[in-house]
Amino acid sequence: MIKRIILLTGIGISAVLIWFAMGNYRTSRPLAEENLRGLALILTSAIENIAVRDPSLKTLGGFHPPDIAFFAIIDRRGVYRFHSNPDLIGSPAESDTYKRILASKAISERRVTLGTGERAYEFYTPLYLPGEMDVLRLTLHTYRSDAVIRRSEYNMAVLLALLALGWVLGIVLYRYAIREERHRIDMARRERLAQLGEMGAMLAHEIRNPLAGIKGFAQVIEKKPQEPRNAGFAHRIVAEVLRLENLVNDLLAYAGTDSATHAPVPLCELIASVVALIRQEAAEQKVTLGSDCCEGLRVVGNRDRLGQLLLNLVKNALQATPGGGSLRVAADVSGKSVVLTVSDTGQGMSVETMNRIFEPFFTTRARGTGLGLALCKKIAEEHNGKISVKSAVGRGTTFTVVLPRG
Repeated sequence: MIKRIILLTGIGISAVLIWFAMGNYRTSRPLAEENLRGLALILTSAIENIAVRDPSLKTLGGFHPPDIAFFAIIDRRGVYRFHSNPDLIGSPAESDTYKRILASKAISERRVTLGTGERAYEFYTPLYLPGEMDVLRLTLHTYRSDAVIRRSEYNMAVLLALLALGWVLGIVLYRYAIREERHRIDMARRERLAQLGEMGAMLAHEIRNPLAGIKGFAQVIEKKPQEPRNAGFAHRIVAEVLRLENLVNDLLAYAGTDSATHAPVPLCELIASVVALIRQEAAEQKVTLGSDCCEGLRVVGNRDRLGQLLLNLVKNALQATPGGGSLRVAADVSGKSVVLTVSDTGQGMSVETMNRIFEPFFTTRARGTGLGLALCKKIAEEHNGKISVKSAVGRGTTFTVVLPRG
């Protein structure tokens, strides 16, 4: 849709510019003719004044404006009374146009080609002298008046060239953008395939080991169903099945999208419920659990997904403090955003680990899936937020989630 709008806009702008250039070119010729006609009338008036003051017309011999190619005065007999070329004075006019001018007392104008090949402007008009009416034949150079035509032609040529260049560049950029988009799609597809390959390898490893254990324990129970130790084997079977179930749930959660309707979520209630879920496990690990939330804080989103994000962060922090310590969940306001932090005093992580901590299937634990923190990042982005981490080896870790305020 955006590409179509850009294309239509380009066509519209090009059409307007071409229309403007063509209009300017069409008006240039009438304008040049008006300039020539005005110049001819001015020169006619000047010639008439000189002829009235000097009936012998000798003074006209020194009248040589640069725009005049030549001029002549024709009497009623069709003889040149005056001509810019003195050799033609007294000779008959080669055209009978003067007869029509004398009869109609109107002007006549046209473009003619001189013997030199030059295109010129020829102007016939009645010339009122004392006691008689003659005809003035005035032939003008057109190069100055036609400059407006040449300028409009040049402007139109430049504009059309620029438009053509613009369209060529636009097509080149469009093809480059299409190629880049295809390249990006191809790279994304390859990345997805690589992730799928990585996920397949991880699934093969994660599922094969529990299945081998389940199979072995089940075979022992099958052969000696009444032995007392079978209760322990059954417990291990259940544990391994739960592990597989958690793996499948993580995969489904990461592969799924947040299609539920978003609604205001009281953040303090959400934190309290997550802390309550994890309190017993924290007490068993001798981890001091605390929370701090500014009253009335709300975010707009999916309560279940946000709860999953917070629960994953808290569980990750709890696993990072196996020998006791403290874990704190806090929420506060920063401008138009809500800042949620989960801090622990656990073992921390290196810079290399921090750089990859949100990658799918990356884990530093032997029995981890590597989807927990990747899912947290995905949920934060689904809610137009972002997640970051700060950590130092031996000094603990702090995860920070910034979400729009509800």
